[in-house]
Amino acid sequence: MPFVLALDQSTSATKALLFDEAGRCLDQESREHRQFYPRPGWVEHDANEIWLNTLSTLRAVTARQAARLPETVALSITNQRETVVVFDRRTGEPLHPALVWQCRRGDALCAEHAASGAAAGIQRKTGLPLDAYFSASKLQWLVRNEPAIAARLADGTAVIGTIDTYLIHRLTRGRVFATDATNASRTLLFDLVRSRWDEDLCALWQVPVAALPEVRDCDASYGETDLRGALDRPLPIRGVMGDSQASLFAQRCFEPGSAKVTFGTGSSVLLNLGDAPRFSDRGIATALAWRLSGRPTYAFEGIIISSASTLTWLRDQLGLVRDIGELDTLATAVPDNGGVYLVPAFSGLGLPHWQPAARAAIVGLSSQSDRRHVARAALESIAYQVRDVLDVFRAESGLALRDIRADGGATASAPLMQFTADVTGVALHVSAMAHGSPLGAAFAGLVGTGVHTSPEALASIVREQVVYHPAMPVGRADSLHRGWQRAVCSVIPQN
Repeated sequence: MPFVLALDQSTSATKALLFDEAGRCLDQESREHRQFYPRPGWVEHDANEIWLNTLSTLRAVTARQAARLPETVALSITNQRETVVVFDRRTGEPLHPALVWQCRRGDALCAEHAASGAAAGIQRKTGLPLDAYFSASKLQWLVRNEPAIAARLADGTAVIGTIDTYLIHRLTRGRVFATDATNASRTLLFDLVRSRWDEDLCALWQVPVAALPEVRDCDASYGETDLRGALDRPLPIRGVMGDSQASLFAQRCFEPGSAKVTFGTGSSVLLNLGDAPRFSDRGIATALAWRLSGRPTYAFEGIIISSASTLTWLRDQLGLVRDIGELDTLATAVPDNGGVYLVPAFSGLGLPHWQPAARAAIVGLSSQSDRRHVARAALESIAYQVRDVLDVFRAESGLALRDIRADGGATASAPLMQFTADVTGVALHVSAMAHGSPLGAAFAGLVGTGVHTSPEALASIVREQVVYHPAMPVGRADSLHRGWQRAVCSVIPQN
């Protein structure tokens, strides 16, 4: 039986997993990495720590699964998307901390380009709104503020990569410098229709085209690795996708109109558009869902910047609970939110607002409010943001969207899943396995190696899921959502 080793390099941790050809997870190992906040709104990761965690998790799983290694056909990779690393072209050593997708240090640069009238042209080419969420402004900030890095990018001794590129370079000992099309498309440097780096965009953001990796299909070959001497036989690297797109692939959303939401640090809602891109003037991102054997599939994407990270904030910053699982108990100890709303604009707001200057707030507190209401408001904030995205999708696409598939760590919260179904009015099909992104990359790897002949061949694989149906009266759901909208308006700066 064929097996696939998968690496899931996410915002909070690095996981190695072993899947069989039917997508069953047989083993896994995880290591968290540190989050650095050098200034308000800035977020960094230690790229070398991520590399060491990559090696240690992959080696741990392969050591335990030595008997299955002869039948393991590939290593597949999925990753946090817009996070970027500048590293030495020869050694792979990072030259600066990784700038994380949540990092807002590029806000002023985005405002500068918006003032020059560049926003519309950027969106026409990339499908993405002009925002510091994406990679380009982070790179321009480095070029303008770190002269040594700018000089090395200019002379070719330093290169740029999203996390997949950086890890592939190190796993292959520098033999492969490449990214997949889904990760490339998240940079604001990639022409979505021509499916290539755009010279004009690179010039606008002061990014040398020569410092960018080759762009390959998701199911292409990315060389091979022996995990720096840990394996007797090198493993081919096949199946590389950004985490949200990999999740869409894992959910088998292969038909236009099918959709999924990933409840992760942030949330991404993706709606399959088929083989032709569509562009929105409502703040929806047009995404490259995947590119297999040269054939692209496109999607609408609704980006929610703070999702499960809100729950982590309650635990780590407020000390409200010791374990995130305790929030369910607190939240369900009261019959409703008591008029309390938490707007988690810790790094601004995504779709449909795209307000980088918005800041988080807890709204509607009274003398009767306590930590139970705050816990409930935090969980509910995730669901309200999903509804905001689906409402815009419905208006733009004309689709009814009666059901949506879901995965991600926060799907472990049954109260959150039920409330999401209630407030959105759609049936929520929650995967029994939370690890959708590495499964999607593994499925792409299985297609790339020929174990499965096409994505359609994956559709028949049994999917274990729990379905949450809307149970709240529509009038009640709409009333709660109007309260949320008022709370959101209170945190958006008024010009």
